[in-house]
Amino acid sequence: MGNYIMDLRKIIGHRPLVMCAAGVLIVNEKNEVLLQQRTDNNMWGIPGGALELGELLEETAKREVLEETGLIVSNLDPFGTYSGEKMHHIYPNGDEVYIVSSVYITRDYDGELKLDKDESKELRFFNIDDMPKLINPPDGPIIEDFVKMFKKDLT
Repeated sequence: MGNYIMDLRKIIGHRPLVMCAAGVLIVNEKNEVLLQQRTDNNMWGIPGGALELGELLEETAKREVLEETGLIVSNLDPFGTYSGEKMHHIYPNGDEVYIVSSVYITRDYDGELKLDKDESKELRFFNIDDMPKLINPPDGPIIEDFVKMFKKDLT
């Protein structure tokens, strides 16, 4: 979480807050999607994170991907906006959020995968037919829609 969220947490503690976020589905030439295994709950999800004050959602997406994966992404296409009960999450430390997330998709990325050991245990591209079982709850609806989209495109 960014500085803005951390500053709010100092005031409100663990109480629920609405958190604007952005994430990116990074797809390679084999139609595999990049996921990160998170350090906070050991579950897999897409790179992304909280919007900082004054930041555009696309800037958030690019910044978070760079911080978490070492990759520079461009040509971000809107994939979907996610909110509601499915995006309610309580972090292992007790912080509660209702996430409103703008998710982008891209095949345009550059650089070498570089693990941010504070946020990720592992980075790996997954085939849509071989997704990990332990998906970070707020990433579940996003990954589900991604898999449905690719399976539909293949038929």
